[in-house]
Amino acid sequence: MATLSPILKQATPVVVDHAAGSWIHATDGKKYLDFTTGIGVTSTGHCHPDVVAAAREQVGKIVHAQYTTVMHKPLLELTELLGTVLPQGLDSVFYATSGSEAVEASIRLARMATCRPNIISFQGGFHGRTVAAASLTTAGTKFRSGFSPIMGGVHVAPFPHWYRYGWDEATAVEFALKELDHLLLTVSAPSDTAGFIIEPVLGDGGYIPTPVAFLQGLRERADKHGIVLILDEVQAGVGRTGKFWGHDWAGILPDVVITAKGLASGFPISAIAASAELMGKAWPGSQGGTYGGNAVAAAAGVATLGVIKRENLVENARLRGDELRAGLETLQTEFAGIGNVRGRGLMQGVEFTAADNTPDAATALAVQQAAIKEELLLLTCGPHGNVIRLIPALNVSSDEIQLGLSRFSQALKSATS
Repeated sequence: MATLSPILKQATPVVVDHAAGSWIHATDGKKYLDFTTGIGVTSTGHCHPDVVAAAREQVGKIVHAQYTTVMHKPLLELTELLGTVLPQGLDSVFYATSGSEAVEASIRLARMATCRPNIISFQGGFHGRTVAAASLTTAGTKFRSGFSPIMGGVHVAPFPHWYRYGWDEATAVEFALKELDHLLLTVSAPSDTAGFIIEPVLGDGGYIPTPVAFLQGLRERADKHGIVLILDEVQAGVGRTGKFWGHDWAGILPDVVITAKGLASGFPISAIAASAELMGKAWPGSQGGTYGGNAVAAAAGVATLGVIKRENLVENARLRGDELRAGLETLQTEFAGIGNVRGRGLMQGVEFTAADNTPDAATALAVQQAAIKEELLLLTCGPHGNVIRLIPALNVSSDEIQLGLSRFSQALKSATS
């Protein structure tokens, strides 16, 4: 009798029977308010009727049309729709299946385009679990330890995490940019540096928004040295932060954007976008994959982008995110164990700290588990595991936000009493 790997640890004991919108109905008859959305994947909520209809229709036409063998309409339609929301000038798209694959495609492109060997990532970033993607990841040792040697040519620069340093944001940004400049002088010369890769909001690293001034500083240095600026929008993109792309808050144009998670409301598809000029510098045969751009996933992506536009979900994410943030900040004044509340849009993090300001993972876990009893599903993150992340669907209602806050408050009382 086969079982799942014992290394796979379940965050909740819930077994799903069916789900709709922001609600998961379990096999035990309970109905849970889902503020995990499959780690930011079910962007239009569970089983949005338009997405379900598109997938059902496509399954009846063709399921797998390998897109370097035969082309299919959903991928052409998805590419056309992406062209209306991608950053200016990023008009060439390569599709894969997972975020890790797309990350690896982006660094391969940067190295081929520049003929340079090195990639600089930033402390606390999460970019995936495959070897190259894990080599860029410093959100925790569990993602990169135990299978060395990992990919060479990766150097890690400080991230301006103002709360961890105990500084104001401006001081942290100044420090991190100076350290990046020092790294370019002492470790990886600009002439050896192919790309910078960064998340506009750190995901597994603790739900920390990358300061606007830091992203702008990266753009300036990339322009100065001919370095490819890669924005990993796997979790923060497709409306999650209250703008379509997380980097839109900084008003910059990246050279490469990576997208996945919320792109198809739960169907596995990912992509990188770059200018046709940059993408054309990839070597022949360097891009491909059996399942990339799957027809059913692409059809779901077309439907997802349609729903996001018609239902004005990017703006809803901003408004509901403001409500969520305000409620969390109120709870921070009521519970001494909440050290920091942060995030953008519907990507909010609550960091728990002890009286001496050290990370308090035990309380974070206790609150997350207590929330299950309140029929609210949450996840933890951060290198210490002391951050609870709240990731509602983009179409979450104001009433659902308030209900979630009420249940979270009750979980806090239960776990800290």
